[in-house]
Amino acid sequence: MCTLKIIQAIPSISNPVTEAEVNNFLESKLNMQLATIDEEGYPIIQPIWFLYDKETGKIFMSTQKTSKKARNLYRNPDKIYFSIDDENFPYKGVKGRAIAKISEDVDWNIPIVEKINIKYLGTLNHPLANLIMDNTRKAMQIVIEIIPKFFSAWDNGKAMT
Repeated sequence: MCTLKIIQAIPSISNPVTEAEVNNFLESKLNMQLATIDEEGYPIIQPIWFLYDKETGKIFMSTQKTSKKARNLYRNPDKIYFSIDDENFPYKGVKGRAIAKISEDVDWNIPIVEKINIKYLGTLNHPLANLIMDNTRKAMQIVIEIIPKFFSAWDNGKAMT
């Protein structure tokens, strides 16, 4: 298992967020907010489904090759930021800076895209899963491998204890 670099987003709390808690949180079905840099140098934030691999500490997502986020990542894979947070009180989340690697390898992408669909849709027999998998097999869908430089974590429930 990979050792995560975790920064406490609330540094003064006496009960810090642990690596195990970050790993558990990143396995949730929340959307990730992915920030990339557009062609004019402005940040753009887009929600996306993700899959976290706690063995490597990497995050995987999939999108169409022609999407805005994909075009931004092809152009500038070294400057991205992500955030995953629970909007229910007590608020908690994980964010961080990362670099991205893009895979157009259909054979490598298929099992990852299948896992993402199962995580969010519960099945591969859903019409949306069928569309995404068909696009993956046709090389229209890519996998983005996010390699975090750090995780900044917070849990307001721990701050109240």
